[in-house]
Amino acid sequence: MDQEIHAFLIKHLQGILQNDLVVYYATTSEDLTLYEWWVTPHRLDGQPFHEFMMTSNAERGAVFGAEEAGKTRFDLSNLNIQRYGETAIASYTLLISASSQAGVNVAAHNESRVMVKLDGAWKVVHVHKSPAYAAPHVG
Repeated sequence: MDQEIHAFLIKHLQGILQNDLVVYYATTSEDLTLYEWWVTPHRLDGQPFHEFMMTSNAERGAVFGAEEAGKTRFDLSNLNIQRYGETAIASYTLLISASSQAGVNVAAHNESRVMVKLDGAWKVVHVHKSPAYAAPHVG
């Protein structure tokens, strides 16, 4: 596994989950494109989408992806990193575990992140998320 890309990916995801806009901007390209199936079936462009969500979560004391404040962790199941010079692709199933008074809830979705080294620094330039459940045609 490419340790440089792995460390960058963990830093990037922790920044998002902890509502850390400084880390988010440092690890994300301004021309970011995203497909987030649980938000809209259309492509999202730029950083303002996550900035709004992260700022709103921080104001209510919750981490990104959690309904309320509490302990949260993430795991990258089946992580695969492909590196081609100054471009890398990470694909995995993102597991977000969040504790609340009702117990622990685990959300999962499949995710790919494309990273490019720009001006000597890695940046996420594209994210694609898809559901982690059986397709409708699977019986």
